[in-house]
Amino acid sequence: MKNSERSFARRIDLTSLQLFVAVCELGSIGRAAEREFIAASAVSKRLSDLEAAVDTALLYRHSRGVTLTPAGESLLHHARTVLYGLERMQGELSEYAEGVRGHVRMHANMSAILQFLPEDLGRFARTHSQIKIDLQERLSAEVLHAVQEGTADIGICTLGPNGAGELQARPYRSDRLVVVVPEAHPLASAQSVAFAQVLDWDIVGLKADSSISLAMQAAAAHAGKPLRQRIQVTSLDAMCRMIDNGLGLGLLPDRAFALMHGVGHLRAVSLSDDWAAREVLLVARDFETLPMTSRLLVEHLAAA
Repeated sequence: MKNSERSFARRIDLTSLQLFVAVCELGSIGRAAEREFIAASAVSKRLSDLEAAVDTALLYRHSRGVTLTPAGESLLHHARTVLYGLERMQGELSEYAEGVRGHVRMHANMSAILQFLPEDLGRFARTHSQIKIDLQERLSAEVLHAVQEGTADIGICTLGPNGAGELQARPYRSDRLVVVVPEAHPLASAQSVAFAQVLDWDIVGLKADSSISLAMQAAAAHAGKPLRQRIQVTSLDAMCRMIDNGLGLGLLPDRAFALMHGVGHLRAVSLSDDWAAREVLLVARDFETLPMTSRLLVEHLAAA
């Protein structure tokens, strides 16, 4: 840490950050003081000291309360990140006191969580019962961002056209997208189908920035046809129910569809396009510098 950075860190105290966040959330120094059980004058003094420490105004003060300056908005974002990190630190350290010997933060996309991780993490947990895994479901792009920012140690996702960026990637699993159609649909009897043919019907899709949606958008543009994605849902089972009720066709990973078999009267038709075959990858900023517990999990998942 540079001397200037060390000096800045010493000028900022956590209590002032907590009070600053409270004032921002309530829009009033008085209301924040009441909630935090401290005198309003003490809160005001802390805010003034904080502004002096960062050498810029953080709040616009007016008769109805306070509003944030641009610098204040930036500080609010960073203050929440710092305070959230401290809460996580406290939680993890208390777990060590209770016998937990390691903690792994992992973000993964929906496909990996549904298709592979329950069994793989279950086997790991049975072998390493004192290592706690904090798993959160995110879109693939959000997984990459979380690992890059350090809010996750390990990510599991499929990569878009920009790849992994500065992150390192290792193979984990693979899947293949299939077209899910109602049993009575004209495509139901086909052995395989090109995505260009699928574009003749309405599509039931996931969020617009999911990896499957982004792949469909790129394929539709390449085919020179519109992507009629009129319905978007947030889960694969909701997608299947929409398809079963005649609201369109959908793309799912093959194993995900197999695991949800029985959700409606549906058929899965192989998608012949090359991009339908997908690699599901483990990502990290640097696998070699991960904590030992995270490296153990990476080795377990890579061997799966």
